[in-house]
Amino acid sequence: MTQARMTVNGVPVQADVEGRTLLVDFLRGTLHLTGTHVGCDTSQCGACVVHVNGKAVKSCTMFAFEAEGALVRTIEGMAGADGALGPIQQAFRDEHGLQCGFCTPGMVMSTAALLTENPKPTQNEVRAYLEGNICRCTGYNNIVRAVLVASGQDVNLLAAE
Repeated sequence: MTQARMTVNGVPVQADVEGRTLLVDFLRGTLHLTGTHVGCDTSQCGACVVHVNGKAVKSCTMFAFEAEGALVRTIEGMAGADGALGPIQQAFRDEHGLQCGFCTPGMVMSTAALLTENPKPTQNEVRAYLEGNICRCTGYNNIVRAVLVASGQDVNLLAAE
């Protein structure tokens, strides 16, 4: 057993974990933050994306102890202090960027990372950035629209690229 100590969504946490405990399992099983999804266990789908020290990370590829002292943000940390949807979450809702919702937490977390790096991405840049996130329902068009709306762009004025 080893200690996993980190700050998750602004709250310091610590727990004894086995050395092989993945960050996604720590978040879901130990902390009961079940918004982070386990989709493939092979780093292919992106459903488990969280932020570790401000960087998007597929939490199925990282051991919990590797986040020692880190600032971790999950989908639960994207909402406002009053529980209202954050701007990216609201854009996904408004633009119908989700259907079953399984990929949505990872898509939202990846979108937040993209918009930090590139506040006004093009449609092609959004598609390229999100290619590590798989959605089996929406065909991606509404997801791309949601990202562009979250970036403050008027999707009605965008020309096809």
